[in-house]
This record gives sequence, structure tokens and C-alpha cells, in this order.
Amino acid sequence: MASFTGISHLDLSVSDVEASAQWYAEVLGLKRVAKSEREGRTMVVLIHPDTNLIIGLNEHHTADVRTFDERNSGLDHVGFAVPERADLDAWQKRLAEAGVKHSPVEDVEVGAALVFRDPDNIQLEFWWTKPR
Repeated sequence: MASFTGISHLDLSVSDVEASAQWYAEVLGLKRVAKSEREGRTMVVLIHPDTNLIIGLNEHHTADVRTFDERNSGLDHVGFAVPERADLDAWQKRLAEAGVKHSPVEDVEVGAALVFRDPDNIQLEFWWTKPR
């Protein structure tokens, strides 16, 4: 069977590509690597230096832009892994300092989560998996 090795990149549709690029840089520490004008859209590419995850932000010029709602078909949320449970507490403090609305850290049987949203209401999460 054919296989794959991981996620190469993640592209998100946003309503204001510059505002979102700034938010992802300030809140998550991503670094801007490129901006391009494509047919019908503007794209900003960012990279997370520690993991090399590429996130592309796309502002579509002709789209009927609405706020993200995970209850619609498509993306539900994006979860970013953290190595230690204490990292969630540190991120909770960092999000509060940055003025980002977020949930409290929620511990469940298999790990713990901290949920927050980007400027377009896309649900993001920091997730720690409990060791087995």
C-alpha cells in the first residue's frame, strides 16, 4: 500500500491575508517566507521554525467570505502537538497575554487540550497526548 510521511503544509482561507499573517507570526511564532499574487487570490506562506510546518494563508478575491464554522463540511480544527502537559499552561498564559480568546486547559482520559481561534474564527488547538 502507498504511504505518506506526514503533513507537508496546511493552507487556510482567510478574509484578510495581511492581518492573519501578522496574527500567526505574533501568536504562534511563525516566520513569513513568501507572498504571491495568484489568479483570484493573494497568498502568504509562513513556516514554523521548530517543526518546519508550512502554513499558507489564502485571501480569495471573489469568494463570498463568511466566518469559519466547524459545523460545516470541511475542516473541523487544526491541532498542534506539545511535548509536555505543562506546555499547555504556558500556552494558556501566552494566549491570555496576546489577548487571544481561548478555553481553559481541559484534561481528558487520553491527554489535554487548549482550544483557541484565529481572526477568522478557525478553531485551533494545542494538544498533549498522555503517555501510555
